Amino acid sequence: MAELFGLSLPFFLILVGAALMVMEAFAPGAHFIVVGIALLAAGLVGLLLGSILPAAVLPIVLAAIVLVAGGVALYGYRQFDFYGGKGTGQTSDSKSLQGKTGRVTQRVTKSDGEVKLESGGFNPYYQARALDGEITEGEEVMVVDPGGGNVLTVESLSAFKDEIDEELAADRTRREGENGERDPESEGEPA
Repeated sequence: MAELFGLSLPFFLILVGAALMVMEAFAPGAHFIVVGIALLAAGLVGLLLGSILPAAVLPIVLAAIVLVAGGVALYGYRQFDFYGGKGTGQTSDSKSLQGKTGRVTQRVTKSDGEVKLESGGFNPYYQARALDGEITEGEEVMVVDPGGGNVLTVESLSAFKDEIDEELAADRTRREGENGERDPESEGEPA
């Protein structure tokens, strides 16, 4: 059987694969996990088939298993996106911020302020500027111009209310008055 550093090749692959998966725990982001899974799978198969296969064929079989297991692990990681939920853990560019909503964490004016975006990436806090006037702390906002990604232009969500929103709110108020309590169907609906 082929040896590397005094260890059989399959056992060495298991050790390196396990080490890479442990390193992933300290530095998440799927940089080590895909290769770690591929090497671990090849090592386990190598231990099982090592006594059956000739020594000259074993490295070729293990290399093929590394490629197949790595491809499957990469596909699984990309499909299930364990670190963010379908790509929401990161922003691809500043344009992807347009239309995102969040809350004001520091009063936003035309020259200063800060917002926290929902699904805003690793650090969801952004410097913000108001499109018009001033937006108070705690108010919900929407990104109207992502700029370069560092300083966003935002608008209060209350500015986007229209006649339909007003009619829905009036209807909800009327129903609450008739029932004397909140309508459970209307709970959770935006005003």
